[in-house]
Amino acid sequence: MHIDIAIESDYSYIRERDRHIAEHLILAKIKEKEIYILRDEHGSYFGWMRYGYFWDNTPFMNLIWLDEPFRGSGIGRQVVLRWEADMKQRGHTFVMTSTQADEGAQHFYRKLGYRDAGCLVLDTQPLEIIMTKTLS
Repeated sequence: MHIDIAIESDYSYIRERDRHIAEHLILAKIKEKEIYILRDEHGSYFGWMRYGYFWDNTPFMNLIWLDEPFRGSGIGRQVVLRWEADMKQRGHTFVMTSTQADEGAQHFYRKLGYRDAGCLVLDTQPLEIIMTKTLS
């Protein structure tokens, strides 16, 4: 399994699969190294993770996606830990993410040391739990 920073040749994969990002932002996020690509030992894609910055200064993981056969295998944990290490190396001491209250991901993040920090309610969406973690 390989966790790599996305490059321009990964654009089509991301554009075709990620339904939660405006297409015109993908290349900018690739150039800023804000997307990680996941590949198996044969080089085939099976997921990605992307982040941005809350208040333009705090790393915020926006989305992590693993194709179904790769879920529950510890890969998601490895991706988050890699991202956290990269953020720490860049001088950040605090990271954030969020998940919908009706999704099981909240338990995944709590096991990794994330704490509930608040919530957001949008008219048409389930409650969004905001989570934070201090990097040690």
